[in-house]
Parts: sequence; structure tokens; C-alpha cells
Amino acid sequence: MSADPVTLMVARRVSRERYSDFMAWLREGEQLAADFPGYLGSGVLAPPPEDDEFQMIFRFADESTLSAWEHSASRRAWLERGAGLFEQPHEHRALGLDAWFGSADRRPPRWKQSVAIWLAFFPVSLGFNLCFGPWLADLPLVLRILLSTLALTPLMTYWFIPLSTRLLALWLNAPAPRARRPGATAPSR
Repeated sequence: MSADPVTLMVARRVSRERYSDFMAWLREGEQLAADFPGYLGSGVLAPPPEDDEFQMIFRFADESTLSAWEHSASRRAWLERGAGLFEQPHEHRALGLDAWFGSADRRPPRWKQSVAIWLAFFPVSLGFNLCFGPWLADLPLVLRILLSTLALTPLMTYWFIPLSTRLLALWLNAPAPRARRPGATAPSR
């Protein structure tokens, strides 16, 4: 078993008329998971207006703590209470950056991953500094950075970077253009 943090991502399709019931059920599940050792947090990304697939994220300190929650009687009972709220879920387990960018066989190039992270990080950091910069200005640099990273890291990890990668999914997963052979000419029209 790995000692790295593990993220379980679950996609569930929920009809609009069951949305309130689903959200109440999900909050119950998050509270149950929070009682388990190794729980690091969870979140949900709602679908765009034309879709019905919710993305849920549960993060644990390592595979063994996630496994303890996954195989617990309380989680089993919670899943049974949710029966009928959604279609069969699709689950994906990921370690480290895999949690944001998919499995090794589908992971985009590092430069695309960097762009997606930066596109999430820059506006959030800018907003934080515009809102809180004046109050933090008199603090020593190390303390300012400590406070900003303590506030922003969970937001980035659980909400903004997953949102960025979801919004950029088509671009991130687009195949690289084929390189032309040396001496080849472009086709004429």
C-alpha cells in the first residue's frame, strides 16, 4: 500500500428533480467520511447546465485509510440509503497529480498540466491579494506567505484546479499534432 495521499473520484448522474435529495445524501456521506482517520477532505463539482453528471472527490492520507472508509459498514449503509438517487457510479482512484490529470495512459503533457494549474492559480492568488493584501501588508513576508498558502492550498486542491482541468479537458486530452516528415510538403488544395 502507498503512503501517498489518495483521491477517490466518483462520477454520478443525477436527475434534476432529485438534486436536493442527492445533495443532502452527499453531505451525510461527507460527514461520515470526516469521522474516519486519514480523511483529508471532500468536495463536489456540479455539472454544467446541460449535463447531469456530478463529480465527487474524497481524499484520504493513504490507501489504507481510504480502504478502511470504503469497506466500512457506515459507508455501505450510506450507499444503500442513496440507492435510486443516481445511476451506477463510475469510480477512479488517483495518487498525487493523477488526481487532477487522469491515469498515466491518458495524462496530458507536463506543459499542459502546468498551464491548467497556472490558469487556476493566478486569478485566485490575485483575488486573494487584492482582498486581503492590505490587511497582511504589515506582516513579515514569511508570515504573509504562510497565511496565503494555508488559505489557498485547500481551495486550489479541492476546487479550482479540478475545475480548471474539467473546463480545459478537451484541450488537455487533445492528441498532439503529428510532426511532418523532413522534406514533406503540405498537401495542395
